[in-house]
Amino acid sequence: MINKKYYIENYGCQMNISDSEIICSILDNEGFIKTENFKTANIILINTCSIREKSEQKILLRINQLKFLKKKNNNIIIGILGCLAQNFKKKILKINNIINLVLGPDSYREIPSLIRKIYKKSGKYINTFFSKNETYADILPKRDKNKITAFVTIMRGCDNMCTFCVVPFTRGREKSRDPHSIIKECEFLFKKGYKEIILLGQNVDSYLWYGGGLKKNFKKSKIKNERIINFSNLLELVAISVPFMRIRFCTSNPNDMSYKVLNIIKKYKNICKHIHLPVQSGSNKILSLMNRKHSREDYILLINKINKILPNCSISCDIITGFCNEYEYDHNETLNLMKLVKYNFSYMFIYSHRIGTYAYKNLIDNVSLEIKKRRLKEIISLQRKHSYFRLSKSIGYIQEILIEGISKKNINFFYGRNSKNEIVIFPKKKFKIGDFLKVKINNCTSATLIGDILN
Repeated sequence: MINKKYYIENYGCQMNISDSEIICSILDNEGFIKTENFKTANIILINTCSIREKSEQKILLRINQLKFLKKKNNNIIIGILGCLAQNFKKKILKINNIINLVLGPDSYREIPSLIRKIYKKSGKYINTFFSKNETYADILPKRDKNKITAFVTIMRGCDNMCTFCVVPFTRGREKSRDPHSIIKECEFLFKKGYKEIILLGQNVDSYLWYGGGLKKNFKKSKIKNERIINFSNLLELVAISVPFMRIRFCTSNPNDMSYKVLNIIKKYKNICKHIHLPVQSGSNKILSLMNRKHSREDYILLINKINKILPNCSISCDIITGFCNEYEYDHNETLNLMKLVKYNFSYMFIYSHRIGTYAYKNLIDNVSLEIKKRRLKEIISLQRKHSYFRLSKSIGYIQEILIEGISKKNINFFYGRNSKNEIVIFPKKKFKIGDFLKVKINNCTSATLIGDILN
């Protein structure tokens, strides 16, 4: 008899969280029961990330820790899902013999049937084939019960082939989801009481619906232009469909961000005024080595356009320091770009070689760890100054905040976000999580706004 209790552990980005919700929905629809305690589960699924070396090492360590469960009960099924599974494929079975199941991001529908096969025949199963059409558009993700923010995946994969990035190899080429299913899901979430949706994709600006299939095959199709829906079209459709929900999106690519998208953001009040626009480096030489398809000058032009069309829009970014052949001049170019833009916040990382990428195969990781750490420290220090500068500009103003939860540092305070994706903390008073309210900003740190609810 099959023990249908499963436990799922998630690592990595928002896309992985969304995928885990899809996996839970698939399993629940087949009669499996989710548990929050892995010790009570007979099926343990690890949804993995492979974007950085640190992420991989953390997951491999976690897999090793699960050996004690197998010793206690050899019938326990352990499955490795997602990007690490896709990247390592059969290698992961050799690394650790406790694993029964290895599935890439396009194979989640097979989980229930493969679990039954394992119970019936034992053995190990692997499927890391990419699908040209799989977007899980017909599956309603099983979300937690907070009913505040929901992730809605609109496209999967990436075609950009940045030399440092494993995403095209772990998630495949770009394919967009049917816009009708996206609108239907957003409307369902509104009816269920959710207050905010985040449209997700490796590169949302590259969204293109022409009837299904890989984006790279679009030119071969015979679809008329008036039937094509791009990201600006989709963003407007969502804004109109759920006018009382906040709408966010990520992640954007500078090469694909259109001025039409900026004007759609300006047009609709329910689209949040925040754009995450990864730059990775301020040096044209490094951008070229990264195959980023945009120059420093292109990026600055786009930033200026954002500031002109959306003068109160916050901008965040990703920065990688210590990429192959990055000299001190290149590092200073990144610092100078940061000084020019003054990002509201940034995600900042040390470069690490990723197996399978162009950089791994063709470039030498020739910047020492010591230099990488020093450069990262300088980038973080500068970003803190810029974050404080941006946040301090809100002091004295009244902002609409969506309450997301209770402050970890003080249980008498709520925290929430404004339209610019900035975190605000304020005394609780009579409101509850999920409420929209007006808060007057009185102070700030380099990471948080501090205010009071207006009666």
